[in-house]
Amino acid sequence: MNPTITFKLSQEFIPLIQLLKYVGIANTGSEASYLVDSGQVLCNNFVETRKRYKVKQGDIILVSNRKIEVVI
Repeated sequence: MNPTITFKLSQEFIPLIQLLKYVGIANTGSEASYLVDSGQVLCNNFVETRKRYKVKQGDIILVSNRKIEVVI
């Protein structure tokens, strides 16, 4: 597995597809949407299919052998 990405929130939450673009896992919104739609994104060990899922402090996102820890 690749090193963990630590994402620091500057607000209460960030939409899932926006987070995937911000950390560089997806290059575009449509690529991020595809990852979510195809069941490749796990949030806290559960498949997440909501593109606008509100990622909050403490969430762990797994996609393409990459781990994102969300902190404030």
